[in-house]
Amino acid sequence: MSAPLLELSGVTRRYDLGDAEPVVALRDVDLAIDDGEFVSIVGPSGSGKSTMLHLLGALDRPTEGTVSVAGRDVSTMDDTELARLRNATIGFVFQQFHLLARTSALANVELPLVYAGVGRGERRRRASAALSQVGLGHRLEHKPNQLSGGEQQRVAMARALVTEPRLLLADEPTGNLDSQRGEEIMALLADLNATRGVAVVVITHDLEIAALAPRQIGLRDGVVSEPAVLR
Repeated sequence: MSAPLLELSGVTRRYDLGDAEPVVALRDVDLAIDDGEFVSIVGPSGSGKSTMLHLLGALDRPTEGTVSVAGRDVSTMDDTELARLRNATIGFVFQQFHLLARTSALANVELPLVYAGVGRGERRRRASAALSQVGLGHRLEHKPNQLSGGEQQRVAMARALVTEPRLLLADEPTGNLDSQRGEEIMALLADLNATRGVAVVVITHDLEIAALAPRQIGLRDGVVSEPAVLR
């Protein structure tokens, strides 16, 4: 059996605050997520969701325990190796979209490929294909201020997909959208999961959004529970 795509074993993340009591954001977490899964991690503000995001995305290292991404222990890797792992394996989707305001949808999606050294023609082909996959093949030259909030989130998703990652890590991807647009984004994530086989992890405070994922994991006071209690 192959190793999980993401695996946390006995993970604690503690933040030392000088003379003050340390803050324990995650406590002895065991969690495994396989290739091709569609998972939501749901919890209220202060539950440890941001810390979980940073660990799953290889943006941080645990204080105790082991975090493995694509079979590699992140604690054994230097910053350059971690950056390469993220670029090759993970696509990030954020609540705030983080699009360049004066740049077309196509150019926004091309950006990760520029950093990867992909040639101009290939960048354009792959970015166009990614935008078509999220239903924006007709909006390539539109700038963010010419797009709705839902369309801007689709551009951000296309940008995350253009490097062909094994994992989409989505942090509150519906947080700036109304309920209808939020459900549309979740449906699109489900479709990408089904058709491309990309694993999807959605981190959210919204119980209704979390319930749309086949597997739901609860997070409260830094402790994981599964199945999550969605009420």
